[in-house]
Amino acid sequence: MLSCCAKLSCCQAGCFKPRYKRLVDNIFPANPEEGLVKSNMEKLTFYSLSSPEKLDRIGEYLYQKATHDINRRRYKLVEIAMEAMDLLLMACHAQTLNLFVESFLKMIQKLLEDANPSLQIMATNSFVKFANIEEDAPSYHRRYDFFISKFSSMCHGSNDNVEIRNNIRMAGIKGLQGVIRKTVSDDLVENIWERQHMEKIVPSLLFNMQSGNAREEEVNEEDNEPKTPPVLAESVLRELVSRASFSHINDVLKPLLTHLDHHQLWIPHEFAIHTFQIVMLSIQPQYSYRVVETLMSHLDTTASAKTKTYIAVVLSAIISIAAGESVGPSALDIINNLLTLLRDSVRRDSGSSKNPTIGQYQENLINALGQFANHHPDYQKIEIMMFIMNKVPTFSKKDEVDQVLQIILLKSLLKVSVQYRTVSFEKAFPASFLQPLLKMAKVTESKVRIIVMEILQALLDRHKNQQIVSVVTIKKYHSLSLEPPSRSDIIFANKQVGNLMNALINSMLLDDQVITLESAYTTAALMISEMGCIETLQEFMVFIFHLQNKALSLEDLTVRHKCNLHRIAISLATFISRCLGIFTDYCEQLIDKRRQNAPFLLPPLTEDSSPTLHSMNLEISDELLLDRQFIVSVLQKSGIRSERLQMESLFPSDRRPSLIDGISTRDGNLSDTYPDIDSIKSSPDVSRKALNLQELNMLELNFEGMKRILTATHESAKLDEVNKEKREQMAKSLKEQDFDELMKFNESSHDHIQNKLNELFNSLAMDRPYLTNDNALNSKNQKPIYERNFPELFFF
Repeated sequence: MLSCCAKLSCCQAGCFKPRYKRLVDNIFPANPEEGLVKSNMEKLTFYSLSSPEKLDRIGEYLYQKATHDINRRRYKLVEIAMEAMDLLLMACHAQTLNLFVESFLKMIQKLLEDANPSLQIMATNSFVKFANIEEDAPSYHRRYDFFISKFSSMCHGSNDNVEIRNNIRMAGIKGLQGVIRKTVSDDLVENIWERQHMEKIVPSLLFNMQSGNAREEEVNEEDNEPKTPPVLAESVLRELVSRASFSHINDVLKPLLTHLDHHQLWIPHEFAIHTFQIVMLSIQPQYSYRVVETLMSHLDTTASAKTKTYIAVVLSAIISIAAGESVGPSALDIINNLLTLLRDSVRRDSGSSKNPTIGQYQENLINALGQFANHHPDYQKIEIMMFIMNKVPTFSKKDEVDQVLQIILLKSLLKVSVQYRTVSFEKAFPASFLQPLLKMAKVTESKVRIIVMEILQALLDRHKNQQIVSVVTIKKYHSLSLEPPSRSDIIFANKQVGNLMNALINSMLLDDQVITLESAYTTAALMISEMGCIETLQEFMVFIFHLQNKALSLEDLTVRHKCNLHRIAISLATFISRCLGIFTDYCEQLIDKRRQNAPFLLPPLTEDSSPTLHSMNLEISDELLLDRQFIVSVLQKSGIRSERLQMESLFPSDRRPSLIDGISTRDGNLSDTYPDIDSIKSSPDVSRKALNLQELNMLELNFEGMKRILTATHESAKLDEVNKEKREQMAKSLKEQDFDELMKFNESSHDHIQNKLNELFNSLAMDRPYLTNDNALNSKNQKPIYERNFPELFFF
C-alpha cells in the first residue's frame, strides 16, 4: 500500500513539473555512460527557441542540477549538463543571449572552482566558445575578475603529470585569450587594461614563454593551431599587444619589465630580446617609439651596472624596428634620451675606478644610437648629426667629465656618420655642423682629434677609398676609385678646403704620434681623391706648401716630427700629381733626389726616438724641397690658375678666414681679410673686372654691392663716374652759391616748363567741339569735368 502511494506521489510530482524542467530532465540518460540523449536535446532546443523567455530558467535549472552532481562527484552527469548548455548557447539568437549568459557563466565558474582538471579544461573550452560569440548589446554589470584570476593561476599549473600540467596551462592561456577577445573590443564592458588585470595576464604569458623555446617549436608546427604552452602564450601576447592603443601601451609594458626584473631574465638577454621583438613587431607601427622610450626610462631607473648593460643590448636590438616609424620630433626625442643616458653614465661613474661593465654599457648605447640612425633617410641623419654635435661640450682641461663625454658623444656621431651615404658635400657639411667639428679637430686631446678625423673620413669617402689611402706612401695606390667632382663639389671645395686643411695642419702640429698624423693624412688624401681637379688644384697645393713651411719654420718641433711632416707633404704632392696627371715627372725626380741624399724625408712615418735622431741638425737644401716657383710655372704653362701660389705672403695669418668662423667684415677693409678676392670665387668660368682697392674700401659691403662689383661692365663704370661728378658739382653749387644766383640759374628751366604746360592746355581746348548758346549757358552752371563723380552705372 505504501509503495503504491509513493509511486502515485512521484507521478503527480512529475506531472506537475513545468515543461522546461521535464525537457531538461529528459536529456539525462538512465545510464550516465550513454551520454546526452540527442532526440530530447533537440526538443529542448526547439522549446528554448520558440519560448526564449524561458532561457534564463532553463539555464538556472541546469546549473542547479550540475551543482548537485558536482557535490556528489557524478562528473559524467556534469559533463552532460555542460554539453547541453553549450548547445543552447550556440542555438541562441544574439537578442536573447543575455537571458542565458548569467547562468552559463555561473556554471563555468562552478566547474573552474572544482579541483578536477578535466572539469577545468571543459569549462575553459566552453568559455572560449562563448568568447567567440558577438553580442549586439554589452552587458554593463558583467564582471570577469574571477575568470582572469583563475585562468592566470591555471597558466602556472604545477601538476606532477607533464601531460596534465601542459593541458591545464594550455587551457589557462586559452581562457585569457577568450577574456581578451571578449573585453578588449568593447569599451563599455570591463576595462581589461587596468593594472590589476595586466599584472596577472602579462606575467602568466611570459611564464609560459620562458618555460620552452617557442621559436624551435614553431618550426615543427604543421598546422596553424599551437600545440604547446610557449607557442600559444606567444600568440596571445602578440594579440594583446596588437590591440593596445596609445594610452594602453604602458599598461602592458610595466608588468612585462617588472617580470623580467624579478626573475632576472635580462641576463642572459636572449629571452628579453625575443620578447621585445614580439612586442615591437606586434604593436601598431606608429606607437613603436613608445616602447623604446619606456625601455630607456626603465634603463635609467635600474641600479645594477650589469643589468643596465644587458638592457642596453636589448635596446640596440629592437631600436631599429622603431626607427622606420619615428619621424620629426619623436626621432630627435629618442636620440636626446640616448645622449642623456650616455651623459648620466659618464657623470655618475666619473669618480669611481674604471669599470669595464660601464664601458660596455656605453658601447651598447652607442650601438643602439647607430642602429636607430641607420634606418632613417639621409636628410634625417644630417639633422641627427647636427643635434649630437650641439650636445658635445667645449673642451676643458680641468673638467675630466667633459673630456670623457666629448669622446663618448663623438663616438656616437661617428656611428651615425658611418651610416650616412654622402652625395653632395654641401649637404653633408652644413656650416652649422662643420664649424664646431673643425674646432674639435684642434683640441689637444689626441683621442678626440682621431675620432674627428674618422668622422670626416666617413663623410668624405664616397668611393670606398679609405682603406686604400690610409697608408702614407709615395707608391701608386692600386684599385683606387676616382671620379671627376661635380660642380657643387668644386664650389664647396673653393669655399671650405682652406678651413678643412687648416684644421688638418693644426692637428698634425699638436703632437707627433704616428696614428694622429696618419689619420690627418688619410683625411687629406680622401679630400684630394674626391674633390681634386684643375679648378681646386691650387687650393690643395697651398695646403701642401703650408705644411712644408711649418716643418721648416717651427723650432719647437722635434726632428722626428719635422721629418714626418716632410714625408706627408711629398706623399700628398705625389698623390695629387698622379690623380690629375700634372708635374708627375717633377715629383718623381724629387723623390729620387731624396732617396739618394735624404732618405729620412721619405715615407713611411716613423716613431724613432733614438738620441741620434734628436741630436741631428735638420738642414735641408732647397733642391730637396717642393719648389713653389717651379710648380707655378708648370701650372701657368698648362693654363691653370695659380694666383694664390704666386702671392708673396702665401699664408698672411696662417689660415684663410671663412664665413663660418663668424668673422664680420662689414665694417672692415676687405683687402685685409681676403688678399685675393678672385681666388675665392665660386664660379671660375665667369669673368671679373679688376678691382680698385680704394673704391672697394668705400663700397658698402652687402650683396647688391658685391654683385655690382663682379658683374658691372667698363662702360657702366664710366657712366657712374660721370653721374658722380655731376652730383658733386651740384652739391658744391648748392653749398657755395647765393640764393639769387640759384634763382637766376633756374629761371630758364622754369619758363620752359611753363610754356610746355600752356601748349598742352591750348591743344586740349581746341579739340573740344563748339557748344551752342544753350549749351554754353548750361555749361556755366555745370561743374568742371574734373569735379564730377562717376555715375553709379559705372560702378561694379
